[in-house]
Amino acid sequence: MSNSPSTLPRERLVELREMLNEQHINSSMKVVTAPFRFVGFWAAVALPFLYLPLLFNGLGNSEITVFTALVALNVVALVVGHNHARA
Repeated sequence: MSNSPSTLPRERLVELREMLNEQHINSSMKVVTAPFRFVGFWAAVALPFLYLPLLFNGLGNSEITVFTALVALNVVALVVGHNHARA
């Protein structure tokens, strides 16, 4: 019984340290990913404007490749920028 009071504060310190490490990692990840989310969000907003000249001029063989690449890039930008400004 004499060991239990001495181990209780140690266990709480370990739990507190783990919690602080998790919070630090979470805040660090937010700092690292925020610029990517920002760029992804605004790229997803701006990329559809590049479709317009392609669609107005018609889609030939090379234009279809460019259009498909723009749509794929827009999908990637949508996924990356999905959670921008939600946190």
